Amino acid sequence: MSFSVGIVGLPNVGKSTLFKALTKKPVDIAPYPFTTINPNIGIVAVPDKRLEEIAKIIKPEKITPTIIEFVDIAGLVKGAHKGEGLGNQFLANIRNCDAILEIVRSFKDDKVEHVTGEINPERDIEIIKTELLMKDLETIENIISNTERNSKSGDKESIKKLTILKKIKESLSQGKSVKEIDLNEEESNIIKEFQFLTQKPIVYILNADEKTNNTKLKVQHLEINLKWEEEISELSDEEKIELGIKSQLDPHTKRGQDAESVKINEVSPCSGMGVDQIIVACYNILDLITFYTVAGGKETRAWTLKKGAKCPEAGGKVHSDFEEKFIRAEVVPWQKLIESGSWSKNRESGQMKIAGRDYTVNDGDVIEFKI
Repeated sequence: MSFSVGIVGLPNVGKSTLFKALTKKPVDIAPYPFTTINPNIGIVAVPDKRLEEIAKIIKPEKITPTIIEFVDIAGLVKGAHKGEGLGNQFLANIRNCDAILEIVRSFKDDKVEHVTGEINPERDIEIIKTELLMKDLETIENIISNTERNSKSGDKESIKKLTILKKIKESLSQGKSVKEIDLNEEESNIIKEFQFLTQKPIVYILNADEKTNNTKLKVQHLEINLKWEEEISELSDEEKIELGIKSQLDPHTKRGQDAESVKINEVSPCSGMGVDQIIVACYNILDLITFYTVAGGKETRAWTLKKGAKCPEAGGKVHSDFEEKFIRAEVVPWQKLIESGSWSKNRESGQMKIAGRDYTVNDGDVIEFKI
């Protein structure tokens, strides 16, 4: 299962620079707006130190990380919801993504024009928020119109849906995003099909440089020099080690706020300082967890699962038979596997858990499914 994250922001804030650093794919980067028209799409491995540690114990023939899809979407401008700057096309690209990675610019460069003429990250955030809100308002008005016709026939589901939609419209009109509205689980599920833009979780990146001084943002964010990340991404692992980059990858040493607590048991030193943190922050904001399989020693693999999912659902990610014919599973927390040094020792010591259908999978579980 792959999740999609849309990289958005005003023109010339560093979206394509980040996409290139994330994916190692060549893209056009130019100091003027709308270099990107059609979205660039890249698949990125989620850095995970735990997977590396498990592989050291299992010594598999193959190691497979879990992945996230990143989409480099062209810059939005004020009036995008009305079609300004091909805005409708770009907003449609955002709708197809599970989360938003929003880039705001604090670096100054006379050679790279800012679409508004001045650097102001807080204002840029408000411009994007307004465009997403206005597009959601336009969307919900069309949905309400269609739903009202169905509700007149007495259809109970349409009547219930109409009540929720009117509640959301009122909040949007007041400048409140869908994710800020107090919706219960049933209401959230009812509106899920509409993919409202302001319902999507957002990770904010402040694109800074060495000249940036104490830029303050009201939102939680990561402060990263994306140009530097792009340059680092072109280096080999050996060159990174020689330059001392590997030793600087601990996220706790990174300046700026933590953007929803970057984790996955501390990111693996496989790319730049900030890129790994961005990937993991996107993964975490989607409320995902990782579990692992060892395939009898042939392959150590990481899998993505929604937090709160049960064991059979996790099995279905591996193979449909593991969900349909699920009997039980053997489960070991990854730390216990590392401590014991082998799968069999965990079984012998009694630290291995026998999980049934009602078992809720925990982040970091190593699982062997029985059918």
